[in-house]
Amino acid sequence: MSVGQIAAIIAAVAFVILVVLLAIPLVKLGRTLDEATIAIRKAHEGTEPLLNDANVTLTTVNTQLERVDGVTASAQAVAANTKALTTLFTATLGGPLVKVAALSYGLRKAQQARRLKNAPPKKSKRSVRA
Repeated sequence: MSVGQIAAIIAAVAFVILVVLLAIPLVKLGRTLDEATIAIRKAHEGTEPLLNDANVTLTTVNTQLERVDGVTASAQAVAANTKALTTLFTATLGGPLVKVAALSYGLRKAQQARRLKNAPPKKSKRSVRA
């Protein structure tokens, strides 16, 4: 055997060792990919009921929002009616009520002034002691 043939045998053995050393991680990587595929399938199977439930929930929420819109529209109409009624009350009765209140206040003040004017003068405490 020549040196070239020995070198070729050594190179072939080294290549076989290299292939075996690389094959082990590749086999482990293949197993990992298989496990990842199984996990993805299970996750996909588990999400279908979850998505169906989410769809039902969203439908229910949309129905409730439509009801809330109706209540909000009714509340807005009540507020507008209340504003119109307040404006009407102020225009019709507000002015006369203010005048009646002012008149009663003036009469009360005039009556108090009249009582003070007609009342006998009070004696001070100093004059009683002396």
